[in-house]
Amino acid sequence: MPKIVSWNVNGLRAAEKKGFVDILNRFSADIFCVQETKANKDQLNDELINPKGYQSFFASAEKKGYSGVACWSKAEPDNVITGMGLPEFDSEGRTLTLEYDDFFVVNAYFPNAQPQLARIDYKIAFNNALHKFADGLAKTKAVVVCGDYNVAHKPIDLARPKENEGSPGYSEQERAWMDSFVDAGWVDTFRIFDQNPGNYTWWSYRSNAREKNIGWRIDYFCINQNAKERVTRSIIEPAVMGSDHCPIVLELS
Repeated sequence: MPKIVSWNVNGLRAAEKKGFVDILNRFSADIFCVQETKANKDQLNDELINPKGYQSFFASAEKKGYSGVACWSKAEPDNVITGMGLPEFDSEGRTLTLEYDDFFVVNAYFPNAQPQLARIDYKIAFNNALHKFADGLAKTKAVVVCGDYNVAHKPIDLARPKENEGSPGYSEQERAWMDSFVDAGWVDTFRIFDQNPGNYTWWSYRSNAREKNIGWRIDYFCINQNAKERVTRSIIEPAVMGSDHCPIVLELS
């Protein structure tokens, strides 16, 4: 029964100083995916690259200190796919896919639309490319798409929806894309189990937002519809510190 963790660490070197390796070991996940590493492998300590019981894989951005994703896996994957074969997205280190016997895990760091939605076209293009990529994988076996989607899908997914209408991460375009992704058969696993408000994965560092739970749920585990019955647990771990995001956990049968 694989256990998968996803976490935007907002800088892997910073997270290491805040106990990342201890957190990795504490979760004891089969697969641990992180986003926004902001680091190349040659900038990291060996303890981080090779913690006991894990092997690691990285997709870094060409731009130093920017974006990037990484995965730690207990079992050796059958295959590792870095990027999607699309240079305009792969150059930012936004996807890393691990293939196992009966499922894929796609670790993705979706672009931020930026103030005034300056990167909305780039983001929607990435989202559409990832959707197509994941659909292709799903023709052969179960697919989990995890990571920081950088969008709160519904009003229930952020503390102050009215005040944030049109903001990056809650724009009409981004929410419409998430609608289309879900409507096409990609299941938001957290909502299988929990339909309550107040469940968030990211909080601003300003105004004690985390202490007040004024947050956004922008990190997701989605799975293709045909594999939905394999999901046994999907939770948020808001008590785990070390980033402005918290980890999320998925368990499959």
